Amino acid sequence: MSTILVTGGTGTLGALVVDRLRDAGHEVRALSRHAPDHPVDLTDGGGLDAAMAGAEVVVHCASDTRGGGKGDEIATRHLIDAARRAGTVTNIVYISIVGVDLVPLGYYRTKLQVERLLEASGLGLTILRTTQFHDLVAQLVDTAAKLPLVAPVPGGVRVQPIAVGEVADRLAELAVPTPSGRVTDMGGPEIHTLPDLARTYLAATGRRRRVIPFPLAGKAYAGFKRGGHLAPSHAVGRLTFAEFAKLKAQR
Repeated sequence: MSTILVTGGTGTLGALVVDRLRDAGHEVRALSRHAPDHPVDLTDGGGLDAAMAGAEVVVHCASDTRGGGKGDEIATRHLIDAARRAGTVTNIVYISIVGVDLVPLGYYRTKLQVERLLEASGLGLTILRTTQFHDLVAQLVDTAAKLPLVAPVPGGVRVQPIAVGEVADRLAELAVPTPSGRVTDMGGPEIHTLPDLARTYLAATGRRRRVIPFPLAGKAYAGFKRGGHLAPSHAVGRLTFAEFAKLKAQR
């Protein structure tokens, strides 16, 4: 079995990837600033060399959306340098987002730049792009629903959310010593407007709010309205958003 490093190994996605890989019998090193066994600070590379020693595969799940995600570029440069020094890494598996090359959102541009950094590194690489997670849509609606009577959400935007566990399953499959390059995108099973998903989620969680669609300005919003972040021909997800909302309401 391979020795596999997972950056962001205690995060929403990374923790699930770690569980799946360990269940499969791999030696897994879960990296984060506060990880008990492998504390690593990707902002300065602290602890990376020790964690990387002998690793064959790196699953790069760490992400920082603050400031448009610029910290992700710095973190990835440190990761690449450490992998080169280790000399044992044959595959870096990177989780990206459908539409990073089509929707001019700051965070998406950073994800695309990270893809390009990894492609230019000369290291073995696997890139998986997925649509947004169910959890992200839920978080957006939860924020909008903090108002007492209404829930304002961007109108004219369709979303194709996918279950984070299904993405973790796929990343675990790809975490092998042989790189696969850019693999087929993963999209959720259904495409709905964001206001419709908000209504579904609010109903499932027992909250009465009037969902109010509102327009946004700018090129990024126009890119979302055009559907650059969707993957209708790769709707491989199984858990629908309505099913996710019911499960979340039961917790």
